[in-house]
Amino acid sequence: MITGIGTDIIEISRIERSIAQYGDAFLNKLFTFTEIQYCKSKQFPTQHFAARFAAKEAFSKAVSTGWSGEFEWKNIEVRNDPTGRPDLVLYGRTAETLKGHSVFLTMSHSDTTVVAFVVIERNT
Repeated sequence: MITGIGTDIIEISRIERSIAQYGDAFLNKLFTFTEIQYCKSKQFPTQHFAARFAAKEAFSKAVSTGWSGEFEWKNIEVRNDPTGRPDLVLYGRTAETLKGHSVFLTMSHSDTTVVAFVVIERNT
């Protein structure tokens, strides 16, 4: 049974401006060490940071918390399997809250924009 859906769309330039203005403080507040290393290893790191930001935003909408309540940016990590398929790894209270659920993520981008979509399903 689907218990939540969320989507987010963001202009890559918005993340680019935040990184330029706040640097590592911005990155370390929102992204795990693994996410930062992954994005920085890419030819266009800002695009990858924007995708992860959108995924976390979409997740927050799917669990109906927004940025309030128990939402913690670093309790949600976007990883890619060997084929490149994105997946969400949950930690801490977020993982505990969603025990017994499956979380699905898809992301896409153009040259200027990223979109992410999250579905949360209760396992029966």
